[in-house]
Amino acid sequence: MKNIEDTLFLTPSATSRKEYVRIISETAQAVADSVPDTGKAYSGPPPDELRKIIRSMEFFPEKGMGFEQVLESAKKEILPNFLVPSSTSYMAHLHSPAVMETIAAELILSTFNQSMDSWDQSPVATEMETEACLQLCKLYNMGPDSDGVFTSGGSQSNQCGINLARDWYCREKLNWDVKKHGLPTDFRKLRLYTSEISHFSMEKSAHLLGLGYEAVVKVPVDSRMKMDMTVLRSLVEADVKAGNLPFCVVATIGTTDFGSIDPVNEISELCKKYGMWLHCDAAYGSGLILSKEYVNRIAGVEKADSLTVDFHKMFLIPISGSVVLVKHGSEFNTFEIHADYLNREEDEEDGYINLVGKSIQTTRRFDALKVWIAFRTRGREGWSEIIGKCVENAAYFHKKISDDPDFTSPVVPEISSVVFRLNMSDNVNKRVRRRLLLHEGVVIGQTVVGGKTCLKFTLLNPLLTHERLDSIMELIRRLGKEEGASS
Repeated sequence: MKNIEDTLFLTPSATSRKEYVRIISETAQAVADSVPDTGKAYSGPPPDELRKIIRSMEFFPEKGMGFEQVLESAKKEILPNFLVPSSTSYMAHLHSPAVMETIAAELILSTFNQSMDSWDQSPVATEMETEACLQLCKLYNMGPDSDGVFTSGGSQSNQCGINLARDWYCREKLNWDVKKHGLPTDFRKLRLYTSEISHFSMEKSAHLLGLGYEAVVKVPVDSRMKMDMTVLRSLVEADVKAGNLPFCVVATIGTTDFGSIDPVNEISELCKKYGMWLHCDAAYGSGLILSKEYVNRIAGVEKADSLTVDFHKMFLIPISGSVVLVKHGSEFNTFEIHADYLNREEDEEDGYINLVGKSIQTTRRFDALKVWIAFRTRGREGWSEIIGKCVENAAYFHKKISDDPDFTSPVVPEISSVVFRLNMSDNVNKRVRRRLLLHEGVVIGQTVVGGKTCLKFTLLNPLLTHERLDSIMELIRRLGKEEGASS
């Protein structure tokens, strides 16, 4: 019987260290053994059967089972039913595989469990995140006064940016302090402009910030799925004439479905003309900054007043990992509030950095460690190769299906997403995707374009080859014919 002191935490005792290594090693072996050799991204049952399996496991037994028995149960009931994003059969979402060194980083940050709100909860972690944000600001050329903070993901980064935009506009244009007084009297006139195919976090942020969905003006897109600048200009002009208050434009640098990139330089000029904040949602497209060949596709992001960057998409780190960068770091004062029990002002005056002052979260994970380790492990050349391969795969696959009479693809990809459809009914396209998932272990995306159901490949795995893409294309063709014959 092990003493509880030796199994609770990693401590300096020899027995505790040995137990830690044993548990981690056995778990790592179980995970490695669970990855199917079939090449399938999903090998588990359909939802109703999987639900029964999960419900059959006792969640909170009266007497603990011990780690060994729980791990054995996980080997049988849980691990075989995981989705495997590292499989070349997975290409459904902006949901990447995780490079190995970042999984090691997860072990480190979870073991030491730093809390990123105050320096005395995360000394080296605070200093590393602070430096990481400064280096990321340099990477994206945000300017000498820029700063950043890590967040839980793109939605939260976008919310931060829009929050800063609202408070800045009210302060600078309306002489109103939202932080002290709440929303101004004319808050229903505030307007935010974004592409009609932008991420839903724009509407969600407007709701959470007290503006409501009606504050979000969805701008139509052109044939390349980019925000239509002619329409945007007319919408802003009309709102100004109507007495509304245009305060922000959100440019999407890589839309969720298409990877399309809004014309940032033109949007920036419009924002300057009308005194608006420019937020760039580059959760997807921010990865192109590391590509020697394709970095020019995101030219103009440095003009953003705030910028969303996600690392759990093209940068291939484990969820979660995102950052919001701001051209003028002083804008983070919007989130600052001091508490005697946490971020005392006298400590900060003596040089202690308490990151809670520029975050909408209090407790946060040390996600910056994963970025540090990934960047240092592979360097600029390694990341340029990885990201370049994903972009090239998308270009290859788009050309392949565009030249094939059985398929249609409405948009030329700019990053690594390819939307297409079999030239058959919507129901056939839907059934093909479902059969791929449950019978073939191939997981792809689905969306709607022009009222028609389309399939989608989001290519974030650099291990995908042209031959593998060809084989999946042929599988989709075959399944389409079978479904078409049976309907």
